Amino acid sequence: MRTSVNHRGLAGALAGLVIAEVTFAVVYVLSAGWGWTELVDGFVVTNGLMGLTFGLCGAVIAWHRPANPIGWLFLADGIGHATTPFADALANLVHSELAQQILVTVSLAAWPWSIGLFLPLALLLFPDGRLLSPRWRWAAIGIIATSPLFVLEMSGSGESVSPALPRGLLTLRDFDALQPLWTATEVRNLVAILLALISLAIRYRRADEMGRRQLLWLLLASVIAVLFITPWAFVAGTPILVLLAIPLIPIAVAVAIVRYQLLDIRLVVSRALTWALLSLVAIGSYAALVALLDSLIASQVGRSAAVTVFVALIIAPVLPRLQQLVDRALYGDRHDPARVASRVGEQLSAGLPGVVAAIRSALRLPYAALVVDDRVIADGSAASSVVPLELSYGGEVVGTLVVGVRSGESGLSSADRSVLGLVAVPLAVAVHATRLSAELQSSREKLVSAREEERRRLRRDLHDGLGPTLTGVAFSADAAANLITTDTSRAVELLARLRADTRSAIADVRRLVDDLRPPALDELGLLGALQQRADQMSIRADGTAIRVVVSASGLPTLPAALEVAAYRIATEALTNVVRHARATSAVLTLRCENQLEIKITDNGPPSAPWHPGVGLQAMHERAAELGGTFQAGPTPTGGQVQAHFPLPTHTTLSADLSLEVR
Repeated sequence: MRTSVNHRGLAGALAGLVIAEVTFAVVYVLSAGWGWTELVDGFVVTNGLMGLTFGLCGAVIAWHRPANPIGWLFLADGIGHATTPFADALANLVHSELAQQILVTVSLAAWPWSIGLFLPLALLLFPDGRLLSPRWRWAAIGIIATSPLFVLEMSGSGESVSPALPRGLLTLRDFDALQPLWTATEVRNLVAILLALISLAIRYRRADEMGRRQLLWLLLASVIAVLFITPWAFVAGTPILVLLAIPLIPIAVAVAIVRYQLLDIRLVVSRALTWALLSLVAIGSYAALVALLDSLIASQVGRSAAVTVFVALIIAPVLPRLQQLVDRALYGDRHDPARVASRVGEQLSAGLPGVVAAIRSALRLPYAALVVDDRVIADGSAASSVVPLELSYGGEVVGTLVVGVRSGESGLSSADRSVLGLVAVPLAVAVHATRLSAELQSSREKLVSAREEERRRLRRDLHDGLGPTLTGVAFSADAAANLITTDTSRAVELLARLRADTRSAIADVRRLVDDLRPPALDELGLLGALQQRADQMSIRADGTAIRVVVSASGLPTLPAALEVAAYRIATEALTNVVRHARATSAVLTLRCENQLEIKITDNGPPSAPWHPGVGLQAMHERAAELGGTFQAGPTPTGGQVQAHFPLPTHTTLSADLSLEVR
């Protein structure tokens, strides 16, 4: 904590030094009566503005990110720029020639360090304060080792910006003869900046979404600055004010490191590209029309006015089209919802991953994901800020569409929400259909698994039970046949065992048949079988009686599978009542209207919530197998078990029946 306070205090002190130096210089030149031309030619405007921007932006970075060396490099850069006008102003106030020579030398040698060393080194370290890789150490070493050349070039002439001041102490006698070296130095400066830009471009390709947001700010500012600075370095007569493009770099760096989400950099790039393209079109149109009309319109007619009118007529409809093209490159088709819906619709047949990818691509989103039943289908790199959108079908939430917010945006725009709201409807339908398909596939798998398990059980019972019994019967029959004439008593014993084994085999066959389908259903029908079962349960094991009522209304002829499920659920529920409920009566009701309803209620005392056991789970599974629903639990008047089954369309209704068994 103490170290952080010390760093912030140092950053504030250095920023205060920059402000004090620039303020001193401005106050002096204004009091001396300098005009705008003198302020520009004396580099007071350019150095003062660059000193303030680099110094203040460096202080902001060092204040919030003290471990990042870029803030301290910018502070040094700002001090270098601010020291030049400060030393010039102070040299005009002192009267000692030696002191003036020292201050002129400081003025000439202070700002070149900023351009030749601090700025390119900071760009190489952007944004995290580390080089791109160890191989880039040679670039940093080269920039540091050759930076004195630029300082020597700028201070070697010894000429002060003010004619009233003497030459500096570093004046070189053969300065003009070293012009090839100074040209190489200018090339060195350009190479240093280009190396920094190459490093930034490589970082952009490797960066994640947050890193790209940061780099877009600096790349845009750096390219603009290089376009302005290059002519000043190599073309004589270039206005000094082109150097005012350099302050864009520290501003962009400060925003990128501290507040990269302050503005939507993509929106800035969109507008910049639009106006750049528009300018090119305007210049090209003007040049083409001038050449065309030069031979058709005389100068006295007013050729320039005619060309201006034609250009205006051409540009007016071009700007919206250019803006649309640039916005499509940055924001996709969010202003054309029909196109987005069409692209999403084309991917519906390919599956949900294709739909998610289509949404992200159509809207140029950094991230899009579909969450269905805790399963995530994602496309793109995870974004730092996401917005969830629920997908509803039939009043039920079937999934969630999660989209990442674009760089620089705090949330989704109204245009984005409108497009996503449009595609949410078919997407919800697709999710619902996919869930139904998955549930159907799962149901099929369960049916196949249940069938195979039942076959395995039958095979085991036949092999382990009935098979050995029948084999023993065959052996006993053979032995009895062989002994019937020689040992009659032994043959009689074998026949008695044969009869017992045969009866055991018959019992096994009946048990297997009963497990496949209760025989009472075929002999008595569903109502008769339930009546028989209710009659068997009217007396508990302890001898107490329980009144069981079976009633049916509008019961049709049911399919075999539905009859078995209804019988098993009803008998299991009645068994639970007899065994566990302290009830004196129970009612089993079967009702058929649009669906088959089975309801078992008892008058037992209220109890705690039921904990699902094997019986309840079996009843639930039987209902689910046929597409039905199952509910069970206590009520204020006793226990209740209820199941509903959809009816096949071919069922025929029979007469209402009402049976009561006591």
